[in-house]
Amino acid sequence: MRKIYLKCSKSLVVTFTGLSLLLASCKKDNSFRGSTEITGTKGIYVLCEGSWGGNNSAITYHDVASNTTIKDYFQQVNGRPLGETANDLQVYGSKMYCVVSGTQNKAQSYVIVMDLATGKSLKSIPFNTANDGYIPRYITFYKNKAYVSRYDGVISRIDTASLSVDKELQLMNGTKKAGGLEGLAVANGKLYVTNSNHSFYPDGLKDKVTVIDLETFTKKTDIAVGFNPVKVAAAENGDLLVVSWGNYDDIDPQLTRINSNTDAVNGTYPYNAGPLAIVNNKAYLVLDWNATLKTFDMVTAALSNNFITDNTPFNAMYGVNVNHYDGTVLITDADYSNPSNGQAHVFGTDGKKKYSFPTAGSPNHAVFTYSYN
Repeated sequence: MRKIYLKCSKSLVVTFTGLSLLLASCKKDNSFRGSTEITGTKGIYVLCEGSWGGNNSAITYHDVASNTTIKDYFQQVNGRPLGETANDLQVYGSKMYCVVSGTQNKAQSYVIVMDLATGKSLKSIPFNTANDGYIPRYITFYKNKAYVSRYDGVISRIDTASLSVDKELQLMNGTKKAGGLEGLAVANGKLYVTNSNHSFYPDGLKDKVTVIDLETFTKKTDIAVGFNPVKVAAAENGDLLVVSWGNYDDIDPQLTRINSNTDAVNGTYPYNAGPLAIVNNKAYLVLDWNATLKTFDMVTAALSNNFITDNTPFNAMYGVNVNHYDGTVLITDADYSNPSNGQAHVFGTDGKKKYSFPTAGSPNHAVFTYSYN
């Protein structure tokens, strides 16, 4: 098993997530034995969305060493359900952040902050008025701040020390409030936010990625991409990949590649993608209505053949997550005919399945925890 040594400044927070590994001033150093050494994958948290309106989102936990799984781990640890339509799960430092979107016109919207080691809830940050949720969607991090996209066109900034919202930015479409914000990513000190085509927000930008300067927390520009952009992720070379879904009729889906140095589009590709993860300069894309996983080279724009080489069957590939420690790929499998149950399958870099474990319904994002020497 490969070992990773991290030599860091005392003030650095090291972040491990299923989709990204932020090292800031850390670097690999195989000769430095006084630093933290990752020796293996200890466990895997899997966020399960559940069924819309069922108030049955869950977090499943799988212990790798013992090969044991608790399907509704959050409820077992915290004595309460996770909530309605949980949509994102990410890690920053020693804490795990879960975005619970809720539903329109109900006070069900939260960001739940948990201890990474135990899954114990530390605080629920409400995203509600008296009787309405602001519908938070995705979360990402930069310099001890968390940034949350919302359907009402607002980016909320959370201070990761106080665990409270310290500032908000309303995005605009001319003189009108934008809306329908979805995925977001950080590159070169800027936040890139997708503006989806959402029926509740007719004044949304619909075919733009908005760029926000994170030092000033102000909007810089909008970048034209495909219609109905929903997901975005950043590569090691500074490029971003945007997934746009079109209108399911006469506007086709596409991928758009953006250079974060110039904020210019440097490639468009006619691929119908769903879940997306990027590690280094390799993007993992679930294509063709959750049927196939392929990789996309962020330098050459080459699309691979099928990643899975052993014909493992799926009901629907619902999420893709990469373990930075060993390069294994966790693909979640949703069973629409049995919405209370799902599966997580872990594949080696050779595309062959290593193991599987059961999850709650509609599993999506995963977070890996590690053992240390």
